[in-house]
Amino acid sequence: MPTYEYRCKACSHEWEAFQPITARPLRKCPDCGRLKAERIISAGGGILFRGSGFYQTDYRSESWKKGEKADKKAQESSSSDSKSSSNGTASQSKSSSAAPSSS
Repeated sequence: MPTYEYRCKACSHEWEAFQPITARPLRKCPDCGRLKAERIISAGGGILFRGSGFYQTDYRSESWKKGEKADKKAQESSSSDSKSSSNGTASQSKSSSAAPSSS
């Protein structure tokens, strides 16, 4: 059940009332007793998350998730390419120095 804010047009008294959504707005001011109360628009209480596990990345869009996967694959392939190229140059230098010269 939400909490609604009210203001009296006659005496400017402000108060809150805890009411069901289906309840009719209050009309009578508890301070002056006149039927000049009106419900005012307020920011409300907001959402409270309790417990662990609420992170910014929990509710990412599908397009963001696809882009993240593509970035990871690109990083993995570039790191594996650099490993294979460093291994390949080392084996080439060993084979060229180990080969007998026929001069």
